[in-house]
Amino acid sequence: MAYQSINPFDNRLVQSFAEITDQQLEVKVAAATECFVAWKKTSYAHRAGIMARAAVLLHEQAEHFAQIMTMEMGKRISEARGEVQFSSQILTYYAENAERFLAAVKLHPTAGEAHMESSPIGVIFGVEPWNFPYYQLARVAGPQLLTSR
Repeated sequence: MAYQSINPFDNRLVQSFAEITDQQLEVKVAAATECFVAWKKTSYAHRAGIMARAAVLLHEQAEHFAQIMTMEMGKRISEARGEVQFSSQILTYYAENAERFLAAVKLHPTAGEAHMESSPIGVIFGVEPWNFPYYQLARVAGPQLLTSR
């Protein structure tokens, strides 16, 4: 059965998405893994620049994204606009601060030397609630995409 997006106001079909096969999923995961290998080699500054640009685009196209959320979910337009703008601010915040948040931290064990660091581990599969689509993406993907090398 295809996944369907139904407008809750008038019950009209907005869009239908065909299921994918296990093989198609494997191809997509392999492609994501290739992207991860390349992405983790990019500089923090480059990744932060892309994140900042995404934040700007989200801000500039807030009305468009809010309309989609309202049509597909029935979320009030004022709430949808607020979520899109807040999500843009989250992406900006991570672009500006993630390097500091993710910097290695020197630990002070009673014996020897130690530090804690954040390192990318690979492709992440996330299942998120439907009712805050832009917020969940910004909250989860933002820091993951900026994780240090």
